[in-house]
Amino acid sequence: MNEIGKLLSKIIAEDRIKTRLIDLVSYASDAGFYYLRPKAVVQPISIEEIIKLFGFSQQNQIPITFRAAGTSLSGQSVSDGILVDLSQYWNLVRVESGGAQVRVHPGVTGSVVNAELKKYGKKIGPDPASINSAMMGGILSNNASGMCCGVSKNSYHTLKFIKFALPNGKCYSTEQAADYARFENECPEIFSGIVSLRNQIVSDPEIFNLIRSKYKTKNTVGYSVNAFIDYEHPLDILAHVLVGAEGTLGFIAEAVLNTVPDYPLKTTSLLYFPNIYAACNAILPLTVSGAEAVELMDRASLRSVEDIKGVPEVLKILPAEAAALLVEYQDHTQAELDIKSAQFLAVVDQLELIYTPEFTNDPIEQAFLWKIRKGMFPSVGSVRASGTTVILEDIAVPVKELGNAILDLQSLFAKYHYENAIIFGHAKDGNIHFVVTQAFDTTEEIIRYDNFLKEVVSLVTQQYKGALKAEHGTGRNMAPFVATEWGEGIYEVMKSLKNLIDPLNLLNPGVIINEDKHAHIQNLKDLPQVEEEVDKCMECGFCEYKCPSRNITLTPRRRIVVRRELLKLKRNNEKVSYRELLHEYQYDGLDTCAVDGLCATACPVDINTGSLVKRLRRENHSKLANGLALTVAKNFKPVTSVVKFGINVASGINSVFGANTMTNLTKGFKKFVPAIPLWSNQIKPTNSFSKYQSELTGTNIPSVVYYPTCISRTMGGAVTGQKNIIETFIGISKKAGIDFKIPNNIQSTCCGQIFSSKGFNDAFRFTINDTVSKLWEWSGNGKSPVVLDITSCTYTLQECRPSLNDENKKKFDALTIIDSVDYILDYVLPHANILRKKEKIALHPVCSLQKMGLEGKFVKIANQLADEVMVPLHSGCCGMAGDRGFLFPELTASATLPEANEVKKDHYDGYYSSGKTCEIAMSEAVGKNYESIVYMLDECM
Repeated sequence: MNEIGKLLSKIIAEDRIKTRLIDLVSYASDAGFYYLRPKAVVQPISIEEIIKLFGFSQQNQIPITFRAAGTSLSGQSVSDGILVDLSQYWNLVRVESGGAQVRVHPGVTGSVVNAELKKYGKKIGPDPASINSAMMGGILSNNASGMCCGVSKNSYHTLKFIKFALPNGKCYSTEQAADYARFENECPEIFSGIVSLRNQIVSDPEIFNLIRSKYKTKNTVGYSVNAFIDYEHPLDILAHVLVGAEGTLGFIAEAVLNTVPDYPLKTTSLLYFPNIYAACNAILPLTVSGAEAVELMDRASLRSVEDIKGVPEVLKILPAEAAALLVEYQDHTQAELDIKSAQFLAVVDQLELIYTPEFTNDPIEQAFLWKIRKGMFPSVGSVRASGTTVILEDIAVPVKELGNAILDLQSLFAKYHYENAIIFGHAKDGNIHFVVTQAFDTTEEIIRYDNFLKEVVSLVTQQYKGALKAEHGTGRNMAPFVATEWGEGIYEVMKSLKNLIDPLNLLNPGVIINEDKHAHIQNLKDLPQVEEEVDKCMECGFCEYKCPSRNITLTPRRRIVVRRELLKLKRNNEKVSYRELLHEYQYDGLDTCAVDGLCATACPVDINTGSLVKRLRRENHSKLANGLALTVAKNFKPVTSVVKFGINVASGINSVFGANTMTNLTKGFKKFVPAIPLWSNQIKPTNSFSKYQSELTGTNIPSVVYYPTCISRTMGGAVTGQKNIIETFIGISKKAGIDFKIPNNIQSTCCGQIFSSKGFNDAFRFTINDTVSKLWEWSGNGKSPVVLDITSCTYTLQECRPSLNDENKKKFDALTIIDSVDYILDYVLPHANILRKKEKIALHPVCSLQKMGLEGKFVKIANQLADEVMVPLHSGCCGMAGDRGFLFPELTASATLPEANEVKKDHYDGYYSSGKTCEIAMSEAVGKNYESIVYMLDECM
């Protein structure tokens, strides 16, 4: 721990202070294009600790920056001082007043808040595209809006109450009536200063009218000075200025927001126009007709997504100057929605369309249209040159001027050679985003960006009287231009406010108020070319909420940030730091990655950081280790026999010396030999199932080939003493009258996941080729489907084609490999006689189900077997990753904690999943027995 860390440990527990090199490096980047390495990262758990941090900051003259998800785009959440990470301990969300309000803490994601509100038919007003990842601290501090939010539903306008702490250590809540008088008594200078600033504004008609005018459209440039004319009491003014203040004035500990309707019914269409002007002329009629969303896309943006599978073919043949509007109407009932549809028909003749509009009410089709719109930002990111960063800017101009402004912007793109630039955005609000890719590795490139941005500033503020930032916050990028947009009078008000609240300039300095006219081109992020997976990463952080190791070591984004730093250290010949970081990366970056691949499902450019980690593990293996793994693969039957024997011995020790003997023994041994796996009492040996096996030949091919996985064959016994998983699987098949067989020579086979996840490629290739060859034989050359009883094994087999030889690729293409979830829903349940149903059950959909798109099927099965089915909001990867949880149990404990806490709030008649090792992890976390959904079906049939 460095010196700052030692000082901080007097006010915050050491385990919540991060000062290792890998921590400081990995937190040095956010989603923007600035890089500042903090001196320490801290994770406070209470407002009392925040207040102590304020005192520490002032005493030691070290700046503080608050960070929630780190998805902000303008450099608001990076710091060379103390970075305060709020993502882990500030996750309260509580629905109040029957859904009319919701109470939130800064570390909960917007999507989780909306999931809690959905049952009430409500949602929060802000709807940024990053809502799955963005946390409420950032949504409030940037005054986020989004696609359907407009001006009236943003964070500022939906705020009901707020609790906050100031740099002077005082804490107030607008929910407490007594705090209004207390604020005046305890902070007389701030109180009177705000009164003075308000009087200055309201007594100057020019300033007053400018503020009123500019906030009729989206605007997040500078402080929310509209608070001075919307409110009278200084506490109310300050409370609303904090919204959008980007953590430069205080700490938002809690907020109560008024909610807005979450309309259940929608009708959506993609409307095509001959040019951008025609599209912009349609905005007002569509808005008047009641459209909830009107999203604009220029021809370049449409071209960027035309190769996405399933997009309308018309995108490829649109005229060179064409544009489109994604239009959606929403309401509570079909009758109300029909009225809005009629209102659209009333204005359609005013629209210069090149194709007849076609609306869809199908949620799947609607989701795809929104996927097209949301895919534009990543589409540019995925094809950018290595070493360049993606810059996403947002501006707002009066709607009537939008067409002209876009044409002028496109001229600037051409002038400064941004060939891949695209424009899209929230047309109803005159708010557009433009995306350019830019390297900052030479002086010439930096000058090009500087000149381009200055022309954009002039165009927006001088020619169109618009806003340089409509919803992304001022940050560092637009801080030098706040006075340009607002004028010196209002800028002086903003500076006075900052000096009044934070006179030492220690709260997020350089953000919003910055006298350095070159601040936007300082501390730029270096993105060196490293490797394919790393080079594609935009460091947006969208992946982080999916990562099972996010609260214990690194996230996918931070793993990639460290890879880039390693290259920079090596390039600069900083040998000591390089070795230190490489050593720390072994555990944080490689050992505790579950390689589950869920990060790819949230990544805008489809990066599977698990694949990167597998490759790095493979490169770390010695020739001896690879040879040993291959030997194990070639002798898998005796190896599994030894494992099964060991499980029987361990179970015997527990039965003789007590149930927790093996757990205590292995826990003790791990202190001296970390590689020893931790025993779990959920491991039970599998009884022999040889009597169910058959020799499968071309004349003896069943309807279904049941392929018990090696995990089921060795430790598939039931904790409750009932039949093992194989016997239970056989039982449901017999009850349904399905002709099935288990091959008699399966003991030497495996899906290869154990080798793949560890990066033993030779062993994996041998195993998977051997298994596919046998599956081909057992299935009668692909005539019978093959069903597996563990979902992760099914997924591994289904995705193994790249590792097969040419002959086995042909066999694989003819095979039908299905999971137990497919088997139950499509084969068993249609012939099942359900005698009884469970009352209330909890599910854990394993990550492989999510990647295979089978989560819906899994829930559908459960709904046929239980009256009430609970899928936790926080369900995700348990971190077990086959055996990773046995080797690094702290990973599994951290990964399962949010889901386990949610499940523990209630009691259920059963807990079900579809993978033995995941069931072990969840059983340990919840303290209840999770088992395969196969058991549930067997009980109910």
